[in-house]
Amino acid sequence: MIDFTYQSPTKLVFGKSSFSEIGPLSKKYGSKVLLHYGKESVKKYGVYDKVIDELQKHGISFVELGGVIPNPSVSLVREGIKLCRKEKVDFILALGGGSVIDSAKAIAMGLYYDGDVWDFFTEALAPEKALPIGCVLTIPAAGSESSNAVVVTNYEKKLKRSCRHEVLRPKFAILNPVVTYTLPAYQTAVGAVDMMGHVIERYFTNTRHVELIDRLAEGHMKTTIQQVSLCLKEPKNYDARAQLMLASTIAHNGWLGLGREEDWACHWMEYEVTQKTGIAHGHGLAILYPAWMRYVLEHDIERFALFAQKVFDIPSEGDLYQQAKRGIDALEAFYHSLNLSTRLSQIGLNESDLPEMAKTVTNNNAKTIGNFVSLNYDDVLAIYKLAF
Repeated sequence: MIDFTYQSPTKLVFGKSSFSEIGPLSKKYGSKVLLHYGKESVKKYGVYDKVIDELQKHGISFVELGGVIPNPSVSLVREGIKLCRKEKVDFILALGGGSVIDSAKAIAMGLYYDGDVWDFFTEALAPEKALPIGCVLTIPAAGSESSNAVVVTNYEKKLKRSCRHEVLRPKFAILNPVVTYTLPAYQTAVGAVDMMGHVIERYFTNTRHVELIDRLAEGHMKTTIQQVSLCLKEPKNYDARAQLMLASTIAHNGWLGLGREEDWACHWMEYEVTQKTGIAHGHGLAILYPAWMRYVLEHDIERFALFAQKVFDIPSEGDLYQQAKRGIDALEAFYHSLNLSTRLSQIGLNESDLPEMAKTVTNNNAKTIGNFVSLNYDDVLAIYKLAF
């Protein structure tokens, strides 16, 4: 186990009565709030009205900025920074899923920076402070509600980039599973793949003597698989929705990465898939993980066999290599059970797109990605081809 320091300031308010805390908590951190959200779904299903009611009940003034899209745009972030400065906003309340929360985080750290907020995603810059933010989660997936990570897309430059800074962790997260009853099956499915992916990136590690986190990670993945299937069959099953919502938070708040080296190669590769096709991040991960696993399998056959045994109940007998392969096949079958395609050719990409994608990911082969196995341009291109 490697050395680590961990602290999370995010207060989680979980359950059916959690909305009653929106007003008191928001008032604790600010007197002028930016209410940040996506498009019409938060208004269509009543969440917006409930949040407004709580803010008004506690005498909190607010301005609004909607229009966040999946894979949030840095251009809207810049607009939000200008609005916050003009209106003297001192707190941001994000109402939505990971895209909305990430957009809020980017606004929060850009407010105190004189340059372009995109600099934080392309240069070795760390924000000294950020505007405090809270969130009302409506889509369990990205785990941004308690993570230190933010991902935005620069559509002019055709780049999707991320960064991590501790000042970006939300002050609080309102987690009410009832609001997820109306999620479309596709969003429920790709959300589960996304949160499970955050565990996979931490589970496949070269760090040894981390059995405690291994067991927690395996339990998380196994439970996510079980509960998302229940949610798809019974959309208003509160207990299943509750477990899936909590799984989103635990997957990406840092707990399952304690004391171990993390990988993140598939996330880097997926950014290009989303940037080119616009599909959900989780869908892109469903396409890439089986291909990546097959490519790096021989690096640590025992770990892949353990994954197969603990997550998919593959019998721990006989040849380890065959156990490992069956585990990867089981993961791909799980993605298919969610009605997700697992080939790049099925989402509008052409094989001729792959070399340029691999160049972008590796900065023209000037850098490698991943820690479990370090991947260069040739490796990334080979994985894209396997996934095609």
